[in-house]
Amino acid sequence: MFSMPTLFLESKDNPKIKHLRGLIEQNSYRKKQGQTVLEGSHLCLAWLEQNRKINAIFTTENALKHPDLNDILDQYQGTVFVIGESLYKDLSTLGTTLACLAIVDLPSSSQALDYQADTLILENVQDPGNVGTLLRSAAAAGIQQIVCTKGSASLWSPRVLRAGMGAHFSLQTFENIQLDEILEQFKIPVYVTSSHRSTSLYAKDLSQPCVWILGNEGQGVSDYALAHAEAVTIPQPGGQESLNVAIAGSVCFFEMVRQRL
Repeated sequence: MFSMPTLFLESKDNPKIKHLRGLIEQNSYRKKQGQTVLEGSHLCLAWLEQNRKINAIFTTENALKHPDLNDILDQYQGTVFVIGESLYKDLSTLGTTLACLAIVDLPSSSQALDYQADTLILENVQDPGNVGTLLRSAAAAGIQQIVCTKGSASLWSPRVLRAGMGAHFSLQTFENIQLDEILEQFKIPVYVTSSHRSTSLYAKDLSQPCVWILGNEGQGVSDYALAHAEAVTIPQPGGQESLNVAIAGSVCFFEMVRQRL
């Protein structure tokens, strides 16, 4: 057992709990505070592996006995805030993982956009699960640069972080970008996925760096994106209407990987 300071918090009106809840629930509050929340031991350990600091940890009495939590606490300097099970359930977006909520600083992106590097652009992709999954697939495929337009899910929200499973921590991310301010500056091919176009993904030469634009779950990509990119389609002999955006993106990324191996 560890011997670090623990503080029991009972009330949901405690300022520390209110701060935690604000970070979990409100994008504007996260921006203002420059912080977000990592939930679960997997994300916290992935964060610590990057030599990044955890500001505060909230857990439950039961979880304190868990070896995974001890691995995190071994690398953490501050007070551990212990809250009741029902309050934890009320705050948690997961429900089933080891009780561990960690407040961390939002990374600041000091780098400028690289207009010659493999890039994933998410245009108005709104589902946190889709966004997180796309970041995981992109990172796995070697795409280091992620751009999100204004309508997309907030990259550093707890739900997107959870779905990303730590992929965020190795990526360069840019949010609230206007497509028309960047698209024409790319010096490499730009592709959009569209189920209504006839050029097959598998007919394209993807051996050099390129940009992928993936659009909204319901409407797809904008007219602007279609006008300024090459549209490709993923052949579907089974004849479904269209693929889930995270699946479609993943298929594209790994066709790129296959061609480059």
